[in-house]
Amino acid sequence: MSTHTHSATRRRSADGSGAATRRTILRRRLAAIVAAAALTAAAVVLVSGGWVHHAVREITLPLRHEDIIRQQAQEKGLDPALIAGVIYAESHFRDGQTSSAGALGLMQLTPRTARYIARKSGGTAFVLDDLATPQVNIAYGAYYLRYLLQRYGENETLALAAYNAGEGNVDRWIASARQRERDLTVAAIPYAETRSYVTRVEDAKREYQRTYRSALAP
Repeated sequence: MSTHTHSATRRRSADGSGAATRRTILRRRLAAIVAAAALTAAAVVLVSGGWVHHAVREITLPLRHEDIIRQQAQEKGLDPALIAGVIYAESHFRDGQTSSAGALGLMQLTPRTARYIARKSGGTAFVLDDLATPQVNIAYGAYYLRYLLQRYGENETLALAAYNAGEGNVDRWIASARQRERDLTVAAIPYAETRSYVTRVEDAKREYQRTYRSALAP
């Protein structure tokens, strides 16, 4: 066989190998494009179905025990979104929370407040461990909110301030504001923590009213 024939054979072999390589690369690219398209389609389905929105909402604005919240709101004459807002600010709906001050449960009730509520509401068998139960904790927290609202003439700002800072502090702040012939507004609350707390609860209440309208409806 001539040198020319050998060279032609090598070129054909090389050309065939190159074509096979190009076909393999093309198949891989097509497979990658198809996979990417499938992932995009799946993402569109999840987003359009609300899955992503629901997952984000569960993190940023969680809601648990809505049946108990609705029940207690109806019994105590409260807006269920207010109860949800307090739970959000106090514990972010995480069960079993205990603060550095010893406040317990979803609505972060102190032992002293809980025992007071037990006496006033007839809970003669109450023990502190009961506050770990969502039903008891939310019932006691709702009772305390109703008590504070009645005490401060249905003024939600004052009731929430007292929930956070105590009635004694709020009474002093009201007296001081009256001496200046003013009302105690959120901006006039002396404690930055309490100002932030009241604002956080009110903002959360509005968000729960808007986002969980059907879940919190009676």
